Amino acid sequence: MTVKWLYYWQPNVGGTMSSQTLFDAFKRIEALHGSKTFRWQITASQFRPNQRDSPVPPVDCARELWGVSFSEVPDKYFFALRQDHMVVEADATMQAIMEKLQVYRNRLTILFEGFQYELGDFHIKAGRAVLAHTENLRGIVLEVDYKPLSSVEQSRRVVEDFMKVLNKGVVTGQFIPLDPNFPEYSLPDLYSWQHTSLQYVTLMAHVLSQQRT
Repeated sequence: MTVKWLYYWQPNVGGTMSSQTLFDAFKRIEALHGSKTFRWQITASQFRPNQRDSPVPPVDCARELWGVSFSEVPDKYFFALRQDHMVVEADATMQAIMEKLQVYRNRLTILFEGFQYELGDFHIKAGRAVLAHTENLRGIVLEVDYKPLSSVEQSRRVVEDFMKVLNKGVVTGQFIPLDPNFPEYSLPDLYSWQHTSLQYVTLMAHVLSQQRT
């Protein structure tokens, strides 16, 4: 699996973010001769324990659970426990099982959606982050992968150099890389969907923290 690096739009001080920001990103990719291939969607959710009669969750129940699903792998679902530094892969049916058990409730869901482009050896997903069932814009994201490499460290510099080209000449802000700290979650250098899941969970946590501030 090729390495995917996630970036989020950071406007300059005093600047704003809107749908036009995403359209401008599309135009910059197309100006570099990127060709649009298909639509994509990623669903990220934050779960909290069902407290029922007790204000304190059971000791064996994590206080916060994150879940991610990808349109490209519809038969899989990924969970992250940020406090325990764990990312696990499960069957997609696990969502239905969770609903039946009612141990956790879905606090909120963010949809990441947009278009994928092919540009030489790069795949680029450009899209927006919105609250589910609304058009409430929470962020603009780019996911960049370099097809020849599946090593996290080997691909890092290549993608960084590509992003310098993409950000060049932009005066309203820039796309900032995430720092998901893969080793902290015992994720190896060989890339997997668990790495991607951690990045989107990290981005969702960032989006929620920005919302609070």
